[in-house]
Amino acid sequence: MAISNAARLNRSDVDLQRAYYADTAEKYDDLHVAEDGEHSLALQFMISALERFGIRSILDIGSGTGRALIGIREKAPNVSTIGVEPSSQLRRIGHSKGLLETQLVDGDGMNLAFADRSFDLVCEFGALHHIPDPSRAVAEMLRVADKAVFILDCNNFGQGRAVSRLIKQSINAVGLWPLADLIKTKGKGYTISDGDGLAYSYSVFNDYKQISKRCQAVHILNTTGAGSNLYRTASHVALLGIKRQSD
Repeated sequence: MAISNAARLNRSDVDLQRAYYADTAEKYDDLHVAEDGEHSLALQFMISALERFGIRSILDIGSGTGRALIGIREKAPNVSTIGVEPSSQLRRIGHSKGLLETQLVDGDGMNLAFADRSFDLVCEFGALHHIPDPSRAVAEMLRVADKAVFILDCNNFGQGRAVSRLIKQSINAVGLWPLADLIKTKGKGYTISDGDGLAYSYSVFNDYKQISKRCQAVHILNTTGAGSNLYRTASHVALLGIKRQSD
């Protein structure tokens, strides 16, 4: 029984999500940016791979206040970047940091206003679990990317204690996780927290199949402590997909 997040999203959900970012814009970086966190590690990993794969242009999805854009600018100033962020309040903070209005722009990750293969690399850092249809957003990332995609996000099946993880993984194995999640969230399909706002249950591994079909190589890195099986033990993972040039 497949129940998509997109089908469950209504106008009140959108309003709740936008209201959270409007209310927390001034303290957004304090809430979400840690120098030694998984986002920082993933960004450093991605930047280290830019030269190897000849990356000269990057599109960042769900840029927030532009932390990834600024990090790329500092470490790889010759790479051109554009960030898409739907929250005007977060964009305003990013612009106050020195990002141009043409660098941090309004946009929808599920409907990117760019032509096929417009950017060498398309990335996202913790945005997909805030998007109602993350698989659609990943498809858009793959469409717009010419050489590679980079994802840093949650793996809900690797979160929690061992018993909790095993239960979630077992439910997912028989295809019932969407229904279980709907029951768990009392029909809403999302949770709301002070630290993360409105979020959907998401795992990067949900989109591994569609990424691997469009990529000649996929590299996965755990950004928090984990065992050898990242699906089973890693709460957050980074994924670098190198696209097939014939795609």
